[in-house]
Amino acid sequence: MSPITLPARCDRATVESLLPDFVAAVGTGALRIDASQVTHVGQALLQLLVSARRSIESVTIDASPALRDAAAVTGLTVELFEETRA
Repeated sequence: MSPITLPARCDRATVESLLPDFVAAVGTGALRIDASQVTHVGQALLQLLVSARRSIESVTIDASPALRDAAAVTGLTVELFEETRA
């Protein structure tokens, strides 16, 4: 599967439009998410990414500084970016 590229603004409406792509990725093996251009991180995006990491066999997220900051503030750095999660 080709990478899922996230837009700069990832609010609830954006996440709703991306959901079918993530659902289609379940069961297809590894998934790469290009979040390198994300500047606005909504709670719905964080929820979607956590769900993807827990539901899809292998997920790699190429994160922007804004996404890394949001993950750090919410305590999700390990959950979203580490290869081995607790």
